[in-house]
Amino acid sequence: MNARAYDKALNTVRKLCLILPEAREVEAWGHPTFRAGKKMFAAFGEEEGRMSLGLKVGFERQDALLEDSRFFPTPYAARQGWVSLFIDDRIDWVEVEGLLREAYRQVALRRMLKTLDAQG
Repeated sequence: MNARAYDKALNTVRKLCLILPEAREVEAWGHPTFRAGKKMFAAFGEEEGRMSLGLKVGFERQDALLEDSRFFPTPYAARQGWVSLFIDDRIDWVEVEGLLREAYRQVALRRMLKTLDAQG
């Protein structure tokens, strides 16, 4: 895996996550994870030598996303409503931003959601 591409993708994910109310980055299991308060909504890492982004999307949305070959069940977390997305040079960052916001909404507290909604 190209270290420069990894850093660039991680920095983009970091930027998209940390603009969310009370979001923070925490290293866990050797990977950057992103949390709303104490609850994790995204994790950046690699699977099969490829960059990937794990997202907490809930079971209903999980089934729909897994029909798309870009997504796969997040190892160890799929049973909790997580999916992962392979990140490559064709990634649609607008789509990723929407998915990150969706994942954030799964775990954020009411006050965080109120702040997010007020931001527009």
